[in-house]
Amino acid sequence: MMPAEDKIKVLIVDDHQVVRQGLRTFLELQEDIVVVGEAGDGVAAVEMVQQYQPDIVLMDLVMPRLDGIAATRQVKALAAGTKVIALTSFTEDDKVFPAIQAGASSYLLKDVSPDDLVEAIRAAYQGEARLHPEIMRRLMEQVSQQTAPSRETQVEAITDRERDVIRLVAHGHSNHDIAQELVISEKTVKTHVSNILGKLQLQDRTQLAIYAIKKGWID
Repeated sequence: MMPAEDKIKVLIVDDHQVVRQGLRTFLELQEDIVVVGEAGDGVAAVEMVQQYQPDIVLMDLVMPRLDGIAATRQVKALAAGTKVIALTSFTEDDKVFPAIQAGASSYLLKDVSPDDLVEAIRAAYQGEARLHPEIMRRLMEQVSQQTAPSRETQVEAITDRERDVIRLVAHGHSNHDIAQELVISEKTVKTHVSNILGKLQLQDRTQLAIYAIKKGWID
């Protein structure tokens, strides 16, 4: 049995007790995950993050007292190392983009399969992002109707190898997978990702994936 201190610590935040219980029941079956607490609103979520220092927060977005977007912003300010996964029923742009901008590393809908949710938790723990297919579809529809912001200077500075890395990141590949695909070390992949984010003035892999969609760099 895995020692408790080695498990991924998860905080469940949702204003519906039935939802929280269902998530807890499934997650507690995973050998490498432990649920450290439940919160029914954003205020309680922020307090429990300070108390338990979870690795992952499953964050609903529409809740009383403090909504999930505001709570995510406060969580990231208090515990930068804690990853927030937005887990919601909403696909509207006024929820998706603010949640990502607030610091959510992944955005999933509540109809996600339990296995995919567990995989997303493990991926977030490793610093990787996950977007629900419906969210990816909506993002592609959104950007197809808009003109991408002009960043010609930054884009021209992107090398062919960095474009390969961007493409694989946008498709959700981990650093390990990218290293194997491009026959380079994981350390080199991390360096490429860091350089790319700096050149394009982006904050994380999720924003990079969105930007790659806007630029048409994804097959």
